[in-house]
Amino acid sequence: MDFWQPNPRAEPFIPKRDVNLSRLNKFSKEILTKNHIFNKFFQTLLVVILIFTIGINMIFILDTSQRLRGELNNFGSSFVVQDEKEHGGFVVQDIMPASLTIEVLSSQSRVTVTIDGATILEDGEKGEGRGIHVVVLNQASGSVMSQRLFDTYSLHEDEAMSLFLSMISDGRIIIFAIKDEGTFQLKTAARNLLGRLGSRHAQGLSWRDMWAMVTQKGSVCAWPDNEENKRRLQFCNRIEGYGSVCSCEEPASLTFNPEPVEGNNVINVPVVVIASNRPHYLYRTLRSLLSARGAQKDMITVFIDGYFEEPLEVTKLLGLRGIQHTPIGYKNSRISQHYKASFSAIFNMFPKAQYAIVVEEDLDVSEDFFSFFSQTVKLLEMDPTIYCISAWNDLGYEETSSNVSTLLRVETMPGLGWILSRVLYKNELESKWPTPEKMWDWDMWMRLSDIRKGRECVIPEVSRTFHFGSSGINMNSYFQDRYFKSHSFNTQPHAKLQNIETILKNKYEELINNIIRNGTFLNYTKSPCDDNFIPSQPKGSSNKIYIFFIKMVDSKDFETWLQVAKCFKIWDLDARGYHKGMWRLRIKQHQLLVIGYPFSPYSVYKPDYYIPLNLQPVNKDATVH
Repeated sequence: MDFWQPNPRAEPFIPKRDVNLSRLNKFSKEILTKNHIFNKFFQTLLVVILIFTIGINMIFILDTSQRLRGELNNFGSSFVVQDEKEHGGFVVQDIMPASLTIEVLSSQSRVTVTIDGATILEDGEKGEGRGIHVVVLNQASGSVMSQRLFDTYSLHEDEAMSLFLSMISDGRIIIFAIKDEGTFQLKTAARNLLGRLGSRHAQGLSWRDMWAMVTQKGSVCAWPDNEENKRRLQFCNRIEGYGSVCSCEEPASLTFNPEPVEGNNVINVPVVVIASNRPHYLYRTLRSLLSARGAQKDMITVFIDGYFEEPLEVTKLLGLRGIQHTPIGYKNSRISQHYKASFSAIFNMFPKAQYAIVVEEDLDVSEDFFSFFSQTVKLLEMDPTIYCISAWNDLGYEETSSNVSTLLRVETMPGLGWILSRVLYKNELESKWPTPEKMWDWDMWMRLSDIRKGRECVIPEVSRTFHFGSSGINMNSYFQDRYFKSHSFNTQPHAKLQNIETILKNKYEELINNIIRNGTFLNYTKSPCDDNFIPSQPKGSSNKIYIFFIKMVDSKDFETWLQVAKCFKIWDLDARGYHKGMWRLRIKQHQLLVIGYPFSPYSVYKPDYYIPLNLQPVNKDATVH
């Protein structure tokens, strides 16, 4: 190698691999150029397709919008435009659903209502829910506005259903379904109404027929824009069945301007309204309460036992304060705990209040309701033997009471519109109140001798409240008709009580003794069931005093009295409204004193010849529950 010299004539050496690589690079460039052209073409094609699609969609949207506007105009109120907004020249409308899928089941043991797959009513509980179930829907949203059950197997329930249906606004969707039996007391008027609503089978419904119907009873109201109508609109968009409240032409006024009570002694006394889930009852009671002379909205609080929507909406509709209470206990115990919670709450809310007026949700109150308490509240301070003051007389029926100026003392606690003392509740009742596990009626507990401690309640001869509720744990339509429907009720707005201080303990005894001394003893050979037991007097003659004695051997012997009460067609389930074994009534405009002998201290007035009436029940084994 040391002697090697390059050949100057030799051609340059070029490796083969360099030649091949050059050829490969040239080929690759050709391929890449073709792919790039293809990709560009494909992308351009996609853009053209996308632009074309957008154009088609825009044309479709504009065309659909125009047609939809036309349909809305054609259908009028069948569709409801909820909202309308403008975005970049386009008007976007939120339209409520145009259709609902409703499924209804009616059977002997079960009722269900399903809307668009959601079950909004299901009642399959054994022994419960008998009658016609009614559900009212908002025709625009499909939301449930009201749900009621009418036991049309029982008396008067068909009338209640007819009233409810008549109060539903036009356009609402109404769903009906029978569970078990709903025709026994479904009379012609109610059947005709169902027929007018579209039923082809209402007239032919018979015993235990299964029946369901979906119908529509339509309008948007142009109410003035004010605070009252804001409450009305909110209520009527959610709740149905309150008649003229939601009327477009003549809506019921929600403004109350009651006349004041002169020298009102209860102006600072809060009012407790005890409510559960009977909203139509509550509405009636609150309107009555707000219309009474001296009513003050800011002093009224509605306490609702449970988280029920409709009672709270009724409360807000009328501009009142509503408080929902978590239920504790069961049935009677639950009611008792609700009362206790409400009493404790009201005295905490009004720490300076010495009294509270208590009203239940199924009471009408008289126009002089607050005036009555204004005239009598001072008695609680003047006489420690007074337990409470009530606006209700258990024995005050149309045939047994008539003088609106008279007060009575009774050993029982009537309730149904009464005034409670803070001192009594805080110092005695609150700590002793029945606990949740005890199934006691709160009012029966308050009547116990070791709770009452010999004290009495003051009541009017003519009640200032009227019990209208026919449904509840201890109430039905028969019970209401038999024991409450014929109660007297004061209609004089400016009634003045006479000789109020004669109700004080010692003065009341003087009064009763004077009445007896001036009385006439009735013929003891006649039955109190006879029409002429109380002598009829010439027209214009009144205020005579009649007395008769009945057998009553001790404080718990009410056997004869209960039979007398049956004759008079007044409360006869237990003894109420008595004072020291004596009952005061007013029959045929005359005072009547019934004295229990020998128990009553007024027995000393019995003549020797007089034989006390002794009546036995027809069936001594019969009991009343």
